[in-house]
Amino acid sequence: MSVGGTRVGGGRYTADSRDRVRDAVDMLALVSARTELRRAGVDSYFGLCPFHQERTPSFHVRPDEKHYHCFGCQASGDPFTFVMETEGLDFKGALEALAGRFGVQLETEQEDPAAASRRERRDRLQTLLGRAAAYYSRYLDESTEAAPARQYLRDRGFSDETLKTFRVGYAPSAWDRILLASRQAGFTEEELLAVGLAQRSKTSRGRIYDRFRERIMFPATDARGRVVGFGARAMRDNQLPKYLNTSDGELYHKRGILFGIDLARPAAAKAARMILVEGYTDVLALHQAGLTNAVAIMGTSLTEEQVSELERIVGVDGALELCLDADRAGQQAMLRAAQLAEGRRLRLRVVPLPEGMDPAELIQREGGDGLRERVAASAPFVVFHVERILDRADPNSAEGRDRAIAELAPALKLDAYAGGLREELPRKISNRLGLSEGRLAALLSAAESRAAGSGSAGPRPRAPAAAELTDPVARTERAFLVLCIALPDAGRRALQSIDPDQHLTSDRLRRAARHLAGQTEMPLSGLAPDDEELARVMADLVARAGRAGHVTVEQLEQQRLLLQRARLERAIRRAREEGAPSVELAREREQVTGEIHAIEARAERAL
Repeated sequence: MSVGGTRVGGGRYTADSRDRVRDAVDMLALVSARTELRRAGVDSYFGLCPFHQERTPSFHVRPDEKHYHCFGCQASGDPFTFVMETEGLDFKGALEALAGRFGVQLETEQEDPAAASRRERRDRLQTLLGRAAAYYSRYLDESTEAAPARQYLRDRGFSDETLKTFRVGYAPSAWDRILLASRQAGFTEEELLAVGLAQRSKTSRGRIYDRFRERIMFPATDARGRVVGFGARAMRDNQLPKYLNTSDGELYHKRGILFGIDLARPAAAKAARMILVEGYTDVLALHQAGLTNAVAIMGTSLTEEQVSELERIVGVDGALELCLDADRAGQQAMLRAAQLAEGRRLRLRVVPLPEGMDPAELIQREGGDGLRERVAASAPFVVFHVERILDRADPNSAEGRDRAIAELAPALKLDAYAGGLREELPRKISNRLGLSEGRLAALLSAAESRAAGSGSAGPRPRAPAAAELTDPVARTERAFLVLCIALPDAGRRALQSIDPDQHLTSDRLRRAARHLAGQTEMPLSGLAPDDEELARVMADLVARAGRAGHVTVEQLEQQRLLLQRARLERAIRRAREEGAPSVELAREREQVTGEIHAIEARAERAL
């Protein structure tokens, strides 16, 4: 945020809006939701740090100053940075979340009439859906008609607190309850149709009526908890379809919906991992069992939009725990997830579930501890995939072994694996197929060569260039090199200040950085005539630099700092996994983040 305001849509939030939000925040209430605080003097509270593991409280909060600081990991900031760090939001998202939480109306400036009209329309539709969710929730609690639904949910083991947290409700059997209540509140038939609460009859002269009737209602929300639609479960065996979702429209876009995202986001951002399940009740069961970093993908069709949102929340090298049914559809969903995760800095892991049992049923049978143990025992996706291929293989015939090898060659490239797995997996495959490790390596190499020559052989890894187009980390690395070419003198100094092996994750861009060092003025000179890949990379970078327009040294410095922060985040994650201290790394990351924010603030003031 700058004096000039924060950009939003067609305009920006005013600087006064940020100040009013900051003034309205109850810092004690905000932080206490993450860690227990104890008074230690005037405007002084201490508690365990929510950003790192500690036994002695070193996290200090000054509510009046709206400031926190950890004397252990050096994390510090204001209400906005606290929400950004704990909930995985950017500044705009944190501003909006705090405004909603503490009842501040954000004001925009430079908003054209059309943009204002669209915003007002969206606000009305979200209000309508929120009122409907509240109505369904009350009806589940209070009505005689909903008694069978209440009993069904109790039999599934859900507490009243869990049902209220997720705003689970019940749609009455009458055809016009929501219709009449919404009309009385001033909403139009067109608005009811737009959000999918009503539909028009094909007979009866086009009369409209409630779309959801005699169903358990599960509100689907966006990341800020605003209702955008519903998933509805039938209560009668002859009531079809069994599950009915809001149709895609102005607010509801099924491809981007992750059920429970608003409640799971803080825990997932903190843990750098998210558990993926298939259905609404699975999410309820996991959250009730204490696994609050869980969302549902609303079926088995994972999408690019959902993966992008999950990647943003769990961060670089974050993990997605696939806790899907062990049936064929669930296994296909895992393969789909692996394909979508290619080219992204995400680690896929698979939670083993018994055949024919979903997570909610498992919790009923074994309790929350049983599922927690299974989540803790999750395996890298590549291990699951290799096991699946070996289980189907016939190791007793040459044809069966050849078929397994043909599947294993691309499978081993679907997921990056390192460390002990590089030795463990070939050994496991050799034992199961009755081959020596040397013979296995030769057969896998031959299978890869055949696949490369034929262009067929099933799932294959994306080309590095394609991955770099979608991977946000690679995009930052590429942007840095482009600016080094666009600003040769400053670029030469910037390249001297980084270590390509530490700051760059793309092998192609590492090679480009080494080539550029010392010759940013003539980036295409000195290329080896037989190195076509490096020549293509350099030509692309030079072309992008030519299209970059006016760029500044400060923009280059910002990109360098982003590389530095990403390097530190990777180092912190490795340290935590190995049980090593990371305080110094966290302190350095905080300093770098502060420098990045300072550059952003200066840029906004210049607008």
